[in-house]
Amino acid sequence: MDDLLVRYTSPVNPAVYPHLAVTLLGIGLFFMAWFFVYEVTSNKFSRNLVKELLISLWSAMFLGFGILFLLLWVGIYV
Repeated sequence: MDDLLVRYTSPVNPAVYPHLAVTLLGIGLFFMAWFFVYEVTSNKFSRNLVKELLISLWSAMFLGFGILFLLLWVGIYV
């Protein structure tokens, strides 16, 4: 019976969790800053909804995965 069971291994090596966390959070913060600057410097007539949604989508995705790897890095396995 024990021969049929295979131990699960993560597709991402735990040694790269810190690098992924810092890199993804850095990219996410860049997109977040770009979004804030875009919102503050443009008036309501020059704003583009598609551009706002795309920048916020990329920011949310990078920050979300960055926080996931940050939690994995510190030992909070989600």
